[in-house]
Amino acid sequence: MIFRQLFDKVSSTYTYLLASDVGREAIIIDPVIENVSRYIQLLDELQLKLVKVIDTHIHADHISGIAELREKTKCTTIMGEHTKADVVSMRVADGDKVSIEGLKLTAMYTPGHTDDSYSYLLGDRVFTGDTLLIRGTGRTDFQNGNPKDSYNSIFKKLLVLPENTLVYPAHDYKGDMVSTIGEEKKFNPRLQVKSVDEYVDIMNNLNLPNPKMMDIAVPGNLKLGVDFTKQKNNNGLEANQFKKGIEQSSAILIDLREDHEIQKEGKLAKAIHVPFHEISKYYSKNDLAKKEVFLYCAVGERSNLAVQISKSYNIKNIFHLVGGLKSWKLNGFDVLKSKN
Repeated sequence: MIFRQLFDKVSSTYTYLLASDVGREAIIIDPVIENVSRYIQLLDELQLKLVKVIDTHIHADHISGIAELREKTKCTTIMGEHTKADVVSMRVADGDKVSIEGLKLTAMYTPGHTDDSYSYLLGDRVFTGDTLLIRGTGRTDFQNGNPKDSYNSIFKKLLVLPENTLVYPAHDYKGDMVSTIGEEKKFNPRLQVKSVDEYVDIMNNLNLPNPKMMDIAVPGNLKLGVDFTKQKNNNGLEANQFKKGIEQSSAILIDLREDHEIQKEGKLAKAIHVPFHEISKYYSKNDLAKKEVFLYCAVGERSNLAVQISKSYNIKNIFHLVGGLKSWKLNGFDVLKSKN
């Protein structure tokens, strides 16, 4: 596995780049906007293709690089299903898998620092966001944080992992880079408590100043986002128009989402499944120059990017669903539910 831990000096943020030698696909976790060019340079140097980018939660101390990476690399943007951020093209729930070729991360819902905080487990390591820090824990006094939730996330989800599991947080202000679950059990001062009430008392009396960037970062990260005007201007169709288009007998209808999304939300009748990260391969293997192709995903972002990608393959008659399956459902149109 290729693994890089990158540090932003201004916000003390750790960003992680993960990839396998298989397929040269990569994931980035918790990018900082000022460092996007650095990430892209590193991807190029390592001959990697960025497929997915994850934010563990809505950050209060920096603007995320998730949207700019999407624009520059056509990657899929991912956050937990509880997030209010509008940049997300794929939402995950507790236990869902985030996969690229050769690697599979398990999403763990770990609220407390914020109500949308997720951690991600990959084999011998866990990326804990701000939920569990090295010799500390994420504050719980804003963004719907809750010390009881923090306690349950840490003690009932993270600390039950094997003690040799490596802990990689989203921040460190002392220069520490990595810890283990066993170390944090023994040496993290906030975890040396006998009850949830004792932990709540500690967290409620930290009296920390707000992050310097909070008033800018939080609203900025909430609105990075999904632009329906851009979607429409890029061969986008509203739900009623899209419905008419796919009713043509010659129409090719493609669902760009991943298996776990289809299992949860259902699919459109007659849709073939081509996950977004495989769409270029599909274009290259199929003669679509004289076909009418209709694409959809969850909220229209992956389909918008897939239309952009199609321009390199001389595909003329290609359209996508503005607002994705979410818009389709809001219009009351039918969806086939999974039998599983």
